[in-house]
Amino acid sequence: MTQDGHRLGWKDWLVLVALSALVLLPGLASIPPVDRDESRYAVATSQMLATGDFIDIRFQEEQRYLQPAGVYWLQSFAVAVSGTGDERAIWAHRIPSFLGILAAVLMTGALATRLYGRHAGLAAALLVATSFAVGFEARIAKTDAVLLATITAAHLALMRIYLEPVGHWWRSALFWAALGAGMMVKGPIILLFVGLALAGLLVWDRKFVWLKELKPLWGVPLFLLIALPWYVAIGIVSDGGFYAEAVGDSLMGKVGESQQSHAGPPGYYLGLFSLTFWPGSLFFVFAAHWAWSNRGQAAVRYLIAWIVPAWIAYELIATKLPHYIMPLYPAMACLAVAAIFLPGQARSPLWVRIGAGVYAIVWLAFSGLVAALGPAGLHWAEGRLSPVLVMAGVAVFVAAGLAVGLYLTGRRQSSLLAGLAAGALGAVTVYGGTLPRLETLWLTPRIVAAVDAHGDCTPTRLVTSAFREPSLVYQHGPYDTVLAASPIDAADQLAADMDCSLALLDATEVDDFLARAAAIDVTVEPLALIEGQNYSNGDEMALTLYRASGNAPGTDG
Repeated sequence: MTQDGHRLGWKDWLVLVALSALVLLPGLASIPPVDRDESRYAVATSQMLATGDFIDIRFQEEQRYLQPAGVYWLQSFAVAVSGTGDERAIWAHRIPSFLGILAAVLMTGALATRLYGRHAGLAAALLVATSFAVGFEARIAKTDAVLLATITAAHLALMRIYLEPVGHWWRSALFWAALGAGMMVKGPIILLFVGLALAGLLVWDRKFVWLKELKPLWGVPLFLLIALPWYVAIGIVSDGGFYAEAVGDSLMGKVGESQQSHAGPPGYYLGLFSLTFWPGSLFFVFAAHWAWSNRGQAAVRYLIAWIVPAWIAYELIATKLPHYIMPLYPAMACLAVAAIFLPGQARSPLWVRIGAGVYAIVWLAFSGLVAALGPAGLHWAEGRLSPVLVMAGVAVFVAAGLAVGLYLTGRRQSSLLAGLAAGALGAVTVYGGTLPRLETLWLTPRIVAAVDAHGDCTPTRLVTSAFREPSLVYQHGPYDTVLAASPIDAADQLAADMDCSLALLDATEVDDFLARAAAIDVTVEPLALIEGQNYSNGDEMALTLYRASGNAPGTDG
């Protein structure tokens, strides 16, 4: 163990919160609503607040039975407290995600500090905060950031019990409460991550006596008290429909076949890991041999059991998305810093050093990708080059190169500082400096601005056909946005309320729309042209906003 203490003082906590906020906050308010999942959550939350129905979950008139209500409740609370409900400010919906990531960062720091010392704890926490996938999830209003917090809390409690079976009751309470909260955030996913680690430890150790310290006699009722009421209520309200869709279709369907085109072969997460956990991926891979060599240590054994079974399971599950293994990052960060801060390490074998050199080249290639994302993304989308972003990209790559060089020459703590600097600057550059400026990709804000400029009513009813993204439904309003089934339907919908409606049509639909408008004796007038790319499907769009006039006798089939 290091000699720098195994507790973080209040100044350490303040520094950790401040540094994490500096990395995670840029872009939180300036990145527009993201399609498709974030905006679906935001729409459902807005409708919860508007209707006062916090049991049933809906997107416009459709039931949305994919996840439990926990994150919708947290978003509703954040929006209500911030007073932004009428403004549809997406940053308010993102507050639970930011706080969920921050909580996971702080818990990682507490865990690594207790195991490996104060400096290691601070470093492990910042490895989680600066990781590329975590940075995105902190800025998007979905379930995964809060799920990360609940899984980290459950592992924090379970690990304390595993390492020190005799201890305070708060550990058992935290474990069962975290499981209950996780069930309310994303259903039984938390049971998979925690259960696989627990099963791995039991098989590895073949010791079961410590499990009694989980206090299941009162812990299980605590778990049920948190999760069960809503599950019973939604079963009654939906007449069992929630279970059929959320468990039967969504959860079990992801195991056997890919959903929503999110497929990938075994090895998918391994292939993306250098980017998703960047910059921490360098230090974790370099620590892998150390971790296996020290598996006799109970703490290392627990961290391995946290990582390996769940990783294998997710490689085998058909539906894949890069962030699905994010709950493993706290354990990876702990092992990464352990290999750096524990003294007296034996020299690695030659084959390990050769492998480290090869991986260093791979990691530097991904570092170049991260460094280029800012300036190249702005140039590709907007056709302009930012000298500031170019310099920031160069600084990211230089810091990454220093991290590799310092580690391979034995100056590992200095290497870690360089890697963290690269990660922090990369996150701020991509999420704070680049994404908010990609106006060509952010069609929804420009559409809403055009509607506000040309609409004669407050609110204006918007009929849209080709561009049906949830971000538009959220930002214009779920009750004022009509998703027409076709350009013909759009003309009919426009005719039904010409005084307070506008229609939005893509260039590919205009002929059918105008023909139908003429057939029902409706004169339409183009008001604005919005051009760009729908990044959800890659389609180039030329959207025209129309106003109608004339006397519509009704539809004639």
